[in-house]
Amino acid sequence: MTIAARPASTQLFGRDDLLALGGRRLAAAADGSGGLLFLAGEAGIGKTRILRAIEDRAAVGRIPVVRGMTYPRDLEVGAAVFLDLARSIAHAAGFGDAGRHLSRRLGRTSRRDHDANRRRRLLILDAAEAIANLGDQGPILVSLEDLHWADDLSLEILAAVAPRLPSVPILVVGTYRSDELFPRIPMRTWRARLLNARLAEEARLSRLSLEDTAALTTSLLGSEYPAPRDLVAAIHDRSDGVPLHVEELLAATIGTPGGPSRARAADVPETLDEAILERIDQLTTRARVIAEAGAVIGRSFDLELLAAVVGADNDRLAPPLDELGNRFVLYRSPVSGRFVFKHALICDAVYQHIPIPRRRRIHARIAEIAASHPGHRLSDAELSQHLEEAGRGREAYAAAVAGARAAAAISSHHEAFELYERAHRNRPPDLSAAERAREREEYGLAAATADLQAVAAGALAEAYRAYLDAGLPVEAAGVLPPLVAARHLLGDDLETRAARLRDGLALLDGAPAGAAVDHQRATLLASLAAAYMLDRRLDESLAYGEEARRLASTLGLGATELDALATIGVDLAFGGRMEEGWTTLLEAIHRGRSADLEPATARAYRMLATSASDLCEYQRGEAWLHEGIDYAERVERWNDRHYMATHLAHVLWATGRWRDAEEVARHALADGRGGITTRVTALYVLGYVALGRSDWTHARGWLDEARAIGEQMRELQRLSPALWGLAEMAALRGNHADARELTVAGRDASARVSDVAYLVPFLVTGTRARLRLGDVADAAAWVEDVGERLGKRSVPGTVPAIRHAQGLLALATGATGRARQALREAHDGWTSLARSWEGIAAALDLGTAELRGNRPAEAARLGSAARSAAIDLPSPTLVRRADEILRSARARHPTDDPWAPLTSREWEVSRLVAAGRTNAVIAEELAISRRTVSAHVEHILAKLGAARRSEIAAWVATVQGTGGRRPPSPGG
Repeated sequence: MTIAARPASTQLFGRDDLLALGGRRLAAAADGSGGLLFLAGEAGIGKTRILRAIEDRAAVGRIPVVRGMTYPRDLEVGAAVFLDLARSIAHAAGFGDAGRHLSRRLGRTSRRDHDANRRRRLLILDAAEAIANLGDQGPILVSLEDLHWADDLSLEILAAVAPRLPSVPILVVGTYRSDELFPRIPMRTWRARLLNARLAEEARLSRLSLEDTAALTTSLLGSEYPAPRDLVAAIHDRSDGVPLHVEELLAATIGTPGGPSRARAADVPETLDEAILERIDQLTTRARVIAEAGAVIGRSFDLELLAAVVGADNDRLAPPLDELGNRFVLYRSPVSGRFVFKHALICDAVYQHIPIPRRRRIHARIAEIAASHPGHRLSDAELSQHLEEAGRGREAYAAAVAGARAAAAISSHHEAFELYERAHRNRPPDLSAAERAREREEYGLAAATADLQAVAAGALAEAYRAYLDAGLPVEAAGVLPPLVAARHLLGDDLETRAARLRDGLALLDGAPAGAAVDHQRATLLASLAAAYMLDRRLDESLAYGEEARRLASTLGLGATELDALATIGVDLAFGGRMEEGWTTLLEAIHRGRSADLEPATARAYRMLATSASDLCEYQRGEAWLHEGIDYAERVERWNDRHYMATHLAHVLWATGRWRDAEEVARHALADGRGGITTRVTALYVLGYVALGRSDWTHARGWLDEARAIGEQMRELQRLSPALWGLAEMAALRGNHADARELTVAGRDASARVSDVAYLVPFLVTGTRARLRLGDVADAAAWVEDVGERLGKRSVPGTVPAIRHAQGLLALATGATGRARQALREAHDGWTSLARSWEGIAAALDLGTAELRGNRPAEAARLGSAARSAAIDLPSPTLVRRADEILRSARARHPTDDPWAPLTSREWEVSRLVAAGRTNAVIAEELAISRRTVSAHVEHILAKLGAARRSEIAAWVATVQGTGGRRPPSPGG
């Protein structure tokens, strides 16, 4: 992914309120009541972009715009901003010689005589009059930029103009940097006067929220996926939500080694660095020394530590700290009392320009003070940074490891990961193999928790070899379960993973018996159970799981017992004993939460919620997914969090909330960098949404990639969903032979592990494909074969799928009565499961059966309801099928309803339109989406041959006055 060296977004994020304010003030000026509006904010916050957006609105309303600019040295130039404005007026059309007149008046400011004060006053009034007279030609927008550099005379003229503005059609919008209104800057005083006198209003641009920073970052990256959460967090942390800083940081990190992941540690971008140093260079020497010491301590620091570092008492520090405050370099937190750099990038820029020898001395001084003065004690994490920068690697290693363990203990896993990285950089060369192995193991576990699976796998493999080199086979065996888990998320198949775990058991067989051996044996058995469960080889999984649970319970290994218990719960649920499975999984969660066993609890949530998603228990699944995602976020189990998010997307798709499904899946795909299971799930959900929308190109791309991952992993739950999506897409596109072949592949994949759950959707798709090929016998054989397989275990979706397929087969053989009964049961079954795709399809199939049974009114009712549901998805394919049924139904039995040719729902919408309701209000009253209302209105207009909502209202009035006689359409 690449972007321009200096990205700039043309969109505005988090500024809707300011744009609305500008629009209101423009409208007031157009009505003859102008005003003075200040846009204030720190450098880079986006004042100019807001001003340009207001100018664009003025242009749309054909309101002329004239501009006056101010520059850094204009404090020494009398009336500089209005001289520039005069030139702009002179070049604008429609103002005659107003610009030249203003320029001439201002050009006389240098003339001196005995009555200079009088001449200045007359000049100010004359200039103000000339500006106010610009409104004689109609509304006008006057833009004055960078008023923090304006001279006194310019501000006096502005103050003289301000009282005139409410009575003339002129809006004056001025911008200035709030962080450059230093003491003795003229604008600082004039701003207060104008605001206090209510002659101006000020809109302050705030920093972007994390959400707005995410939107801006995504826009700048130009990706179809949302920006990853960790990148957004790093950008927001360093940019402080200043839009220009966001843009410059991205420009400095993307396209360089490490890419966006460097955002947290990248150098300050050159353009920002120069601007910051220009401000720092204006400081006194003493203030610069204090700023440098503070930058080495960190973004924030307390006065006592600063005094100890620079060797000065508090009284001597007061003047330079006041200077740094007045120059907007530092501020004092009203909450903590600590001094804080105004921007993270100011701190970073100051730090980068401290000569390395001096920087090292300050770091060493801080470490010494922390060690010798209890009042200045730092955390191990903070201390390790100072020790590393001071070049004291051995001490930095010890502090970093201690800090990482402390961070992991409170579930701050990302911090733990970064501290283990610091430990690795400072690892002493004489570290023993056992010590090296333990550090690598802990680092790998932290990386896995942070969802950095490739890093985790590498570190854990290194730990495994180091333990073996140290002659510690039991410890080596203990590394294999997390190593296998990481390798699973990188695509290792069952055979490879199971072989690794059995290697661990073999290591234990050769070790002296003892509690440690039994501990690792229980963990390896639980991991084997999980491996077989993930491939849906339920019998093997149950056998290993029960053995692991018994051993772990005997040894008092709570986490291992709960892992085995969660695996057993999934086995039971997929084996058809669903209530028993849910109860078992909930027990694992409750026990895990009570004992603060976070990894086991997060995994149990993951197993419970995603199993419910796969087994069509959508209402339960959604509730458990939200609860599990919340828990995983709080304990920073990121792979669990991202994987559950993809299953939430699956539930949203299945229950007909496609837009939400797409958004959640895209976010999970962007965030879940290290997990292949997260990726494959997100891919097939996106593929399902795309095929439903007839977006064949994207559907094919996503589903093909998902299929490739599934074939690589050779796990049914990764492969089967992609196969079904491809089969359904082939059927929708008329490639029925391909659809038949893909359904056979799906059946065979399930047969290899005696699965039922993933086989369910293939039954209807395969039946429909075979019937479209004209092979009724093959369709009957398919229904019998797959139906018999599904009947072996009771999982949700089995009965609706079987009845749906039987109904299609009966319809094809002319048994209309049996078809109607079967399809009605199928529709009711899918509806009770909230499975929208098959539910709508079953309604349409039932509508077809009603037509063949000569029941066109019932067919029309079904078609109309299905059409509304299909519009809400939206699914053009299903809408077209519904339209076909409606056309056939009306052709056979023209309705006597006076609102024909509209459906009953369209008539409801029409009546509300006639009552003056907006689309939003109609959506609320009918409990449907705004998009559905909009689609209904478009169809109503088309059916009536109308062009405007007023014509719908007139037609409704006619219908209501006919007493049941059908009125002519507006277009007729």
